[in-house]
Amino acid sequence: MEQQTTANHMQAIRIDKVVVNIGTGSEEKHAEAAKRLLELMTGMKASEEISRRRAPAFKITKGQVIGAFVTVRGRKSADLLKKLFDAVDNRIKESSVTQNSLSFGIKEYIDIRGIKYDPAIGMLGMNVNVAFNRRGARVRLRKRMASRLPARHGTVERELIKEYVKGEFGVEVS
Repeated sequence: MEQQTTANHMQAIRIDKVVVNIGTGSEEKHAEAAKRLLELMTGMKASEEISRRRAPAFKITKGQVIGAFVTVRGRKSADLLKKLFDAVDNRIKESSVTQNSLSFGIKEYIDIRGIKYDPAIGMLGMNVNVAFNRRGARVRLRKRMASRLPARHGTVERELIKEYVKGEFGVEVS
């Protein structure tokens, strides 16, 4: 995951997590299909997305299941990202890259290599969010002996993310 070479290995960026989200709206049948798809795709148990407030225009009440998501960390995240980048032809928009993260969408899950259409699931799209960090980021997040990080170490600039994605996955940012 960390193939980048710099003078200081603590400055090398790495993938913190990949979050794949499928929003389904008010229909519970679609939410179950979304969970099944995410479990099929990642091999991990998907969680339900629950609404925090009501939206009468969309027939959504507070506490209703409105989607599913899964968070992938470690080596599995890089393998999953290769498949997901392949689904968008290894191209993402410039506006998809922000400080510390990268986000893109996949219109139909059948674009992902190795996954076939399932009539029980139907046709669903998904959002993919990738968070980046550097070694030592845990120092400010840990419960015991938490400490501060310099600002330059806590942020990963857009240009570094573009270089990392191009070098590691062969993705073109345009």
